[in-house]
Amino acid sequence: MRPYPPLGILYLSAYLKLHGVEARVFDSTFSEKAEFERYLERERPPIVGIYCNLMTKLNIVGMIRVCKKSGAIVVLGGPEPPSYLDEYLSSGADVVVIGEGEVTLLELVRHLSERGTRDLAGIQGIAFRDEEGRVVTTAPRMLIQDLDALPLPDREAISVQAYQSAWKNHHGQSSISLITARGCPYTCTWCSHGVYGFSHRRRSPESVVREIERLQETYRPDLLWIADDVFTINHGWLRRFREELHRRNIRIRFECISRADRLSEDVLSVMAELGCTRLWLGSESGSQKILDAMKRGVRVEEIRTMTAAAQRLGIDVGLFVMLGYEGETAKDIEATIEHLKQTRAKTFLTTLAYPIKGTAYHQQVEARTYSVGAWDATTDRDRRVRGRYSDRFYWFAQRHMVNEVFFNSAKSNGAAAFGAKAAAFTKSKIARLGMLLTQWERS
Repeated sequence: MRPYPPLGILYLSAYLKLHGVEARVFDSTFSEKAEFERYLERERPPIVGIYCNLMTKLNIVGMIRVCKKSGAIVVLGGPEPPSYLDEYLSSGADVVVIGEGEVTLLELVRHLSERGTRDLAGIQGIAFRDEEGRVVTTAPRMLIQDLDALPLPDREAISVQAYQSAWKNHHGQSSISLITARGCPYTCTWCSHGVYGFSHRRRSPESVVREIERLQETYRPDLLWIADDVFTINHGWLRRFREELHRRNIRIRFECISRADRLSEDVLSVMAELGCTRLWLGSESGSQKILDAMKRGVRVEEIRTMTAAAQRLGIDVGLFVMLGYEGETAKDIEATIEHLKQTRAKTFLTTLAYPIKGTAYHQQVEARTYSVGAWDATTDRDRRVRGRYSDRFYWFAQRHMVNEVFFNSAKSNGAAAFGAKAAAFTKSKIARLGMLLTQWERS
C-alpha cells in the first residue's frame, strides 16, 4: 500500500489538453475491472490509450478486448508493446506508440479523429498493421529536448486524495511522486530502455522546485518520491536545485534512487541537508564478477562505502538485489549475503533475474529461454533460462539470504528478542541445506 499516480499518463493528459484535445483519465489503481467496462459503456470514448508494462500486461490484454467491444480505437504505449508488436496488434490493438508519447500521441489522436486508422505511415514513432496485415513500424520520433516546455502532470484528472489516504491509513504519512528527468544513460544488461532509450534529459531546477511548491500548497504531502531512474547523475544540477530550494525556503523529506558511482560524501551531505530520508541503490550482487557481467559499471566496494557514508548522515539505504543472473554460482550468492551483512542496509529487495525482451540480457540467453505458458497468459517474468539453477533452489537461496542477514543484524545490535534470533538462525541453516540438496536441479 504505497501507491503513486501514473505520472506518464498524467503527462499525456496534460499535453493533449494544452493543445485543445479533450482527454479524460480512467485511473485503474483503486478500481475493479467491471468499473472500466461500465465507464466505456457510459462514455463511449472514440479512442482509448492504455499504458502497458510487463507487470500490467495480463490485465491489459483483457482491457483491449473490452475496448474493441465498445467500438473504440485502441492505442498502446509504454515499454512492453514495442517488443511484442505482432502479439499486441493481433490481440486487438490498433496502434502502438513507440518511445516518448506526448508529441506522437497528439499527432496520432488528431489523425485518428479525422481519418480513422487509414494512412498512418506518415506518423513517426508508431507501429500498426497495413491493409495486407503486415506490421509496419514508422521512423522513430526525436525525443523532446526541452522538458520545461511540457505542462505539469494532470493530477487534477484523478483523485490524488485516494493515494494520500492509502498512505496515511497504512503508514501514518502521505507521499506524492514527481520526476526531475527522463531516461537513463547506463548500460545494465537486464534493464529495459523501451521508452526513452539511453537518453538522459533534465528539467531545470527552477521548474522542479515550482512543481514541489505547488504540490505542497495543493496536497501538503509529508514525503516526496523522486521517481527518476538515477537522481544524482548531474552534481552541478543538484547544487543548483539546493540553491533554488533555499531561495524559496522549501524543505521536505524525500526518497530517491541513485547509483554508488554517482555519489560522494559531498553529494550525500547535500541530499541530507535537503531532506533525503531514504536512498535506494542498485546493489544487485556482492560478487564483482556478476556486476561486471551485468555491465553495472560499479564496484562492490563503492556500494559499501557510499552506503556507510549515507548512514552516517542519517539517510536510510535500501538495496536492490538480483539473484539468478547468467553465470551466478552458490559462491556468488554467499558473496552477496556477506555484502549485505557488511552494508547493514535496513531494507533490501530481492528479485530473480528474468530476460525482458529487447534487453542485452535477453539477447544473451534467448536461445535457452522458454515460456511456461501461452503469450497472453504469461509475462517475461515467467520465462525460464535452461541450465540455470531451479526455482526451488532460488526459493531456498532467498530465504537463506533474508534470515542470515536478519540474524547477523540482530546479533550485532542486540535489539531483537532471543526467540527471533534463534528462529532466523534456524531458518537460515535449513534454507542453506535446501540449497545444497537442490543445487543439481536445473531449469
